[in-house]
Amino acid sequence: MKNLKVLGVVLFGATCLVQAQNSPAPRPASADDVARDDVWANNLGNDPVGAGDLLYVTVAGSTELCRSFRVDPTGAIQMPMTKSSIHVAGLTSDKISDLIAAELRDEHILVAPVVSVAVLDYRSRQVTVAGAVKMPGIVQAVGSLRLLDALAKAQGLAPEAGPEVVVTRPASDNSPQQDWHIPIKPLMAGLTPESNIVLRGGDEVRVLEAPKVYLVGNLKMPGIYPLNDVDGTTVLKALAMSQGQLTFTTKDAFIYRNVDGHRSEIEVPLRKILHRTAPDVALQANDVFYVPEATGLHLTAAVLDRVASFGGTVGSGLIIWH
Repeated sequence: MKNLKVLGVVLFGATCLVQAQNSPAPRPASADDVARDDVWANNLGNDPVGAGDLLYVTVAGSTELCRSFRVDPTGAIQMPMTKSSIHVAGLTSDKISDLIAAELRDEHILVAPVVSVAVLDYRSRQVTVAGAVKMPGIVQAVGSLRLLDALAKAQGLAPEAGPEVVVTRPASDNSPQQDWHIPIKPLMAGLTPESNIVLRGGDEVRVLEAPKVYLVGNLKMPGIYPLNDVDGTTVLKALAMSQGQLTFTTKDAFIYRNVDGHRSEIEVPLRKILHRTAPDVALQANDVFYVPEATGLHLTAAVLDRVASFGGTVGSGLIIWH
């Protein structure tokens, strides 16, 4: 009995081995299968297409029809073996699939074609992002692309960005050109969600570079500063940007401003503004704000410093002036 059990196990193992050898091996994934998987992984969605967009058409059982097509300037694609081009502009990928299948049936190329269409590249929905952004360029208005999305794709604002962004929509058959001037700070802070408009192909987003103001003279940090505040800047704000004035400053400062091609000098009661006995003065783009040094006071202080240091080295500390 024991020998019969052993013999049964051996026969069962041999039978399994023969079946494994006779069964077909699993079919490895072909290059076409891998390419088709990559196509659908890169499908950009189901938005209407236009001239310049790249489509990939798959027809089941017809490898000669499976290929990519670039929509021509007239909004059409030319399929192999079809007599005429197929107009696809303004249609989604689902509608294009139905249209191609109908064309293949009507021209008696296939009896019951199964067609799928993927969008690999949108070029008809270009939105230009330019100006004071870190990465100016072109983005595609695929899906619901909003203004903040476009700025994010441009890597955000550059340090020299001004107080507003201008969105321009070109004229069409139904409407004239539109321009939106949108303040940046409330947009970024989420205070004006209505200004985060939905963009569409052909729009231009331009972040204006901030105008400059020039702060010079007896200041801790003189230099060129951007005016990126919608409300502009003033003398007090300028002092804050430049970290304040140095010692030995005169009581008055000056603004040099170009007016009708001529530079005018505007006297500013700096000391009174600091003591709140005079109103703050607004600065304009390209103004030069000059804070003079009180040279007389500076010279007197320098003399006193020398006298003090000299007196410390003399035993009597007595100095006779002639």
